[in-house]
Amino acid sequence: MSIQMIGKKIGMTRVFDEKGFAVPVTLLEIGPCTITMICNEKVQIGYQIISPTKISKPLLGYYQKYHLPCFKYTKEYKSTEYTKKDLGTIITTKKIREDKNINISAISIGKGFSGYQKRHKFSRGPMSHGSKNHREPGSIGAGTTPGRVFPGKRMAGRMGHNKVTIKNLKIIRIDHNNNVLIIKGSVPGKKGNIVYINQK
Repeated sequence: MSIQMIGKKIGMTRVFDEKGFAVPVTLLEIGPCTITMICNEKVQIGYQIISPTKISKPLLGYYQKYHLPCFKYTKEYKSTEYTKKDLGTIITTKKIREDKNINISAISIGKGFSGYQKRHKFSRGPMSHGSKNHREPGSIGAGTTPGRVFPGKRMAGRMGHNKVTIKNLKIIRIDHNNNVLIIKGSVPGKKGNIVYINQK
């Protein structure tokens, strides 16, 4: 059974295990999510209720037809567990198994325009006097032939703000009362970032 839910990142802290070692953890507020659509073995879930004035009219008409609240974020995934009767069912952290690992996807922190060393881990030039090549990129291509720079050349540019998925993260603890997951290690994105979790 595959479970996917939407939530947000609260932040990082640490907990102590049975042996007294400090373990870095990330706190995630997951759900509650509502099933908004079931079609062809696909399930759509919604997260974070918003005002009807902030969505398009076609979406508003769909939500009103099935007597559902309006959601800011939605996500589709394959599942044969639910039927049409389950439309509007609320999914909470009680569906997540604590003994199984999860995958987490989110948008990483944007770092702005970055250079070669930071963005691609290039090595720097000699730092001796008169080098003039401390952090320069060096040659970026041949001369007359081909007479151009090939697409995809690793150069300076915007870094970060990409979708990143980290697999097999261990669940330390689940607080069902507050819908909070405590995950071992780090999770992409900054505080308040939307995260998508997947447990198979």
